[in-house]
Amino acid sequence: MKMKNTMLVVKDMERSKKFYWEVMGLRTLVDLQIHAVLTGGLGLQTEASWQGFIEQETSYKGNDAEIYFEEDDFEPFIEKLTKMDIEYVHPPYTHEWGQRVVRFYDPDYHILEVGESMKIVCRRFLDAGLDEMQIAKKTSLPLKAVRAYLR
Repeated sequence: MKMKNTMLVVKDMERSKKFYWEVMGLRTLVDLQIHAVLTGGLGLQTEASWQGFIEQETSYKGNDAEIYFEEDDFEPFIEKLTKMDIEYVHPPYTHEWGQRVVRFYDPDYHILEVGESMKIVCRRFLDAGLDEMQIAKKTSLPLKAVRAYLR
């Protein structure tokens, strides 16, 4: 078996496609009006068609799952968010392992997390004078992974 896509139910397909284009940089690969496949393996399904499949009410803002993205240019991304009408789950912060992250809602209250890529985190620690072993300890990454990120 192979996982193909993650699908989100949306109230307004055009609004959601625009959001994922403008905020997340995704592009539409397939658009069937009630279903769209975006780059990165994200699918969008209209609420009405989804309810027809499952024959149940749809709920939003469950706060029990998220879609995770990584961004190499974290600061410019955060600056872009500040210029948009975004509802944050929490503002940007830095985890104890050094990765900067932000969580916010899409137009239908699905949680999106954008984290700085661990490759960039490892390089930042190297530039700050840490050696590979210290980076592995700080990030909890295996030494092999740190070395791969630093190549």
